Amino acid sequence: MHQQGGVAAAEQMYRQVLQLHPQNANAWCYLGIALHDQKQFAEAIAAYQNALAHQTKFPIALSNMGNTLNALGRHGEAEASCLRAITLQPDYASPYNNLGAALVAQGRLAEAVERFDDALRLNPQYASALSNRGAAFVQQGRFEDAQASNEEALRLDPKFADAHKNRAIVMLLQGDFENGWPAYEWRLHSDALQLPQIEAPRWKGEDLAGKTLLLWAEQGLGDTIQFIRYASLVKGARIVAAVQKPLLPLLASFLDVDQLIAQDDLTQPFDAYCPLLSLPGVFKTTLDSIPAETSYLQADPALVAKWRQSLGAHKKLRVGVSWQGNPDHALDRQRSAPLEAFRGLARIPHVELICLQKGFGVEQIEMLSPPFPLRQLGDDFDTRAGAFMDTAAIMQSLDLVLTTDTAIAHVAGALGVETWLVLPLAPDWRWLLGRDDTPWYPSVRLFRQTSHGDWDDVFARVANALQARRVESVQDDQKPNLPIQAAPIQAAMAPGELIDKITILQIKSERIDDQRKRRNVNHEKTVLEAAQREAIPPTAEVERLQTQLKNVNEQLWDIEDQIRLCEQQQDFGPRFIELARSVYKTNDQRAALKRQINDLLDADIVEEKSYQPYDQG
Repeated sequence: MHQQGGVAAAEQMYRQVLQLHPQNANAWCYLGIALHDQKQFAEAIAAYQNALAHQTKFPIALSNMGNTLNALGRHGEAEASCLRAITLQPDYASPYNNLGAALVAQGRLAEAVERFDDALRLNPQYASALSNRGAAFVQQGRFEDAQASNEEALRLDPKFADAHKNRAIVMLLQGDFENGWPAYEWRLHSDALQLPQIEAPRWKGEDLAGKTLLLWAEQGLGDTIQFIRYASLVKGARIVAAVQKPLLPLLASFLDVDQLIAQDDLTQPFDAYCPLLSLPGVFKTTLDSIPAETSYLQADPALVAKWRQSLGAHKKLRVGVSWQGNPDHALDRQRSAPLEAFRGLARIPHVELICLQKGFGVEQIEMLSPPFPLRQLGDDFDTRAGAFMDTAAIMQSLDLVLTTDTAIAHVAGALGVETWLVLPLAPDWRWLLGRDDTPWYPSVRLFRQTSHGDWDDVFARVANALQARRVESVQDDQKPNLPIQAAPIQAAMAPGELIDKITILQIKSERIDDQRKRRNVNHEKTVLEAAQREAIPPTAEVERLQTQLKNVNEQLWDIEDQIRLCEQQQDFGPRFIELARSVYKTNDQRAALKRQINDLLDADIVEEKSYQPYDQG
């Protein structure tokens, strides 16, 4: 029954056996396996320990306990348990496979491959060992070997979900999105990922006009931040996004979702659902069609103002740093750098390192010997307002964010903040290979290891780049060319003038290519849009006039471009004269629309203009 998938029923049968024969080591061992298969890992360990208490020389229990210890992240204990199993039964393949997994998690890749090879020598049909060896090859940068190992695993077991997933990851890492997205759907059949029971069909891209689509955030916080952007591509449907509860405040600034809910609040009915990381495949995303708007999340303007005041005078190049990702991630040891690796950056003159690390990893600060300057932001940082809310606000006052592969990188990228991301030799698939930029986030620059585990080399390159970046911002060694921080300006203005300014910023955001300029535009737009939401009722008539005003401002933008072209070509004939006349005519249309907005809202402040009359015929 256990082998046929009836795990819960099999568990009860094992327990019935143990009620009658509590010293039955086999029943304890298989109960442990059933509990492991239901992700009850602590209870599984207890079952294995009972099995070993009644049968001390029990390699099957030791090997499976190693597998469960790996699932708990206790990789050193897993290694010891598997080595005991191998000592007892050297010709037993399973503990070699589980030992290899423990060694991969500890970054000992060459040893891991040897142990997988041992398992395959004993059992050439061992698909799991082939798949695990393929994952180890990926971490070594041996991508052809990885795919060969995955293909062999699938030849032996065509429905092996983990092998399909590992194969897809290599395809995506190499930029083969056409084959990678369909293969990546196999992740949904892996034991590592379990979706809730949703009483609705999977959405595959069909028309959803007038219906409700649920988007389910299936993986980590960074994944949710990265792929929520795809909601913008869904047309016609009402979109509900079920995300991790801590992200609700941050994602509230993303306007292309009709409703955000926490994942434990999933009660309403839906017409269809889609896992968030299936959306790139639904839209057949290529490297050229990745939706990569510079900033699709916005920081809270009130928190931005608060932290600008708290940070004080901006006298040095401010660099926010984060070094530690989620410790529960299977490859955290490879992708998280030690804080000690940042030491050389602290020696660069006129550079201030500001700690963006929260939770696990902060303990490394006290372990530094000797310490180096690292500004910390207090215990309330990212606690009261919500996850990453203070982080997002602080980033607006930084010159640069420098991080390893953590959720911090996705927050910064989604905000359009200049970011340097430090990556291991074999990074997560989204960062691709062999490039120092990423099509997912135009504001992010990549720094890659050139050999496995070598942080010294990559941080030496980061230090050189940071020195050059500092020189760009400094006039001389004593006088940094950084702005004097002004307090936020609070001034009343006519609503027509406010909306006019917002439409101009929207046009700039769409048409300016320079990343740094566009980041400044988007920040100003965010602040003014927040003021509009607070002060101006969102009526249909206001929306109509705002749309017309944006159209007029787009005409003015195009007219000015044409005038500049005439200037460049020294063409001051009839075309130039007609363009010049159209400037003041279009500006009059603009003024009239602003006046309509002011009149509609019975504005206390009304902009007035007066011109010499002209013939409008």
